[in-house]
Amino acid sequence: MAERVNSISVSKTDRFYAWAMVVLAVLGAADSFYLLIYKLTGNNRMCLGNGGCHNVNFSPYAEIYGIPISAIGLAAYLVMAAMVLLEPRIRLLRDNNPLLLFGMTLIGVAFSLYLTYLELYVIHAVCPFCVTSAIVISLMFILAIIRLVKQTAS
Repeated sequence: MAERVNSISVSKTDRFYAWAMVVLAVLGAADSFYLLIYKLTGNNRMCLGNGGCHNVNFSPYAEIYGIPISAIGLAAYLVMAAMVLLEPRIRLLRDNNPLLLFGMTLIGVAFSLYLTYLELYVIHAVCPFCVTSAIVISLMFILAIIRLVKQTAS
């Protein structure tokens, strides 16, 4: 009986972490989509009174081979959300998703640190939406670590 109770509580905890990852990925995707629209339209009213947003998003560092960083972020967040949502249905994801998400979020955090460095020390401007994305990916990284540790402990 005690084993059944523990497995139910672990299952609820796992679902909580999975849904938290999905919610954060959706928030990150919305933020990235907003930045992509701004990048494509150049509408300065979208900066919400902060000129740093324009300076960062139209700097030479805002693209990789002509692809806006916000488009790459949007794709990454959507892929991570899909991976978590498909995890119960696909055995490969069920077995490996905590490690895959750990790797993706680690790369995301490292890239966010690099972009934050560029904002502070090269561009000398801070985009609040970029900071939001950095916070979201950092929270996802923490959840990915928790999920990975829980998987290896099982």
